Amino acid sequence: MSSDLKKINKVRKNSRRAQNIQEPKFVERLIKISRVSKVTKGGKKLSFRAIVVVGDENGQVGVGVAKADDVVNAFKKAKTDGRKNLIKLPITKSLSIPHNVLGTFGASNVIMRPSIEGSGVIAGGAVRIVLEVAGVKNVIAKQLGSDSLLNNARAAICALENLTTKSQVKKKRNLD
Repeated sequence: MSSDLKKINKVRKNSRRAQNIQEPKFVERLIKISRVSKVTKGGKKLSFRAIVVVGDENGQVGVGVAKADDVVNAFKKAKTDGRKNLIKLPITKSLSIPHNVLGTFGASNVIMRPSIEGSGVIAGGAVRIVLEVAGVKNVIAKQLGSDSLLNNARAAICALENLTTKSQVKKKRNLD
C-alpha cells in the first residue's frame, strides 16, 4: 500500500515539473501607477492603482488593473489580472499584423496598420507597450479620442482581438 502511495506522489511531482517547463515566460510592463484617495468618515484612505500589460512576446497579451494599499501589491494584483485576460493574436512572418484594424473602448479609438519589415513599432503611449509585449515588431498605430492610458490600452486589446487570418476567413465563409 505504501509503495503505491510513493508511486502516486512521484508521478504528481513529475507532472508538476512538466507543467513548469511548458509554462511560457511572461513579460510584465508597467503602464502607470496612480495614487488614489477615497474620502471616508474618518478621513482620506490612500491606495495605489497599477495598470500592467502582460505578454509572452509571441502573440499573447493582456491588460490588468488593480488597487492595493501599497505599490508592490497593486503591481502583483494587476499582473495576475492581466494573466486572466490574455488574448491570442495572429502575427505574420514579418512580425506585423495581418490587416488594418480599428479598436474602440470608451472614448478611445485606436487605428492599427501593418507596416513593412524594419519599420518598427510606430505608436505612442499605452498602445506601444501593448504591441511590444504582444511581440508585434512592425506596425503603425494612431490613438484618437481620449488620452486615458487604461482606455487606450484596452482599445488596443480590442483591436488585436478583431484580427483574423486568411484561413479563419475561409473557414467562416465555407471556402476550400
